Amino acid sequence: MIPVDERFMRLAINKAKEGIKRGQTPFGACIARNREVVTCVHNRVWEDTDITGHAEICAIREACRKLNAVDLAGCVIYSTCEPCPMCFSACHWAKISKIVYGARIEDAKKLGFSELTISNDTMKKSGNSPIEIVGDVLWDENIELFRLWSEQENKRIY
Repeated sequence: MIPVDERFMRLAINKAKEGIKRGQTPFGACIARNREVVTCVHNRVWEDTDITGHAEICAIREACRKLNAVDLAGCVIYSTCEPCPMCFSACHWAKISKIVYGARIEDAKKLGFSELTISNDTMKKSGNSPIEIVGDVLWDENIELFRLWSEQENKRIY
C-alpha cells in the first residue's frame, strides 16, 4: 500500500506536469481532507496573468469554494515545492492543518525563481503557527519537475 502522503504528492506532481505542458511553471498542489481529494491544481500565473496564481493559492481558493468555507482545518496541502512566504501565510490563515512538500525553496531559487528564501519552519516558528510541516516527500520526483520544465522551449519565469 502506498503511504498517504506519497499518494497525494504524486497527484500534485502529475498536475504540475500538466501545467508544464500548458506553459506554466513546475508547481502543483493537492488539498485533501479525510483522505479524500478536495482539489488538485497546477500553477496558473501565466494562464491567469496573476502573479498570485501559485499552485497553493489556487488550490486554497478552489477548496474554499468547494467546501463553502474559509476555514480549511482538517485539510492537508501537498505541494511539489516548499510554499513561499505568501503561500505559507495563506495556509496559516486558512487554518490548513498540515503542509507536505517535496522540493525546497532553495531548489527553486537555484533555477532562477525569485524566491524569498524564508523556510516554512522559520515562518512557523516566527509566527507561532500551529501548522504541521513535513518536507522532502518524494524529493527526487519533485526535482524532476524542474528538469522537465527547464527543457521546455517556451518556459517563462517570474
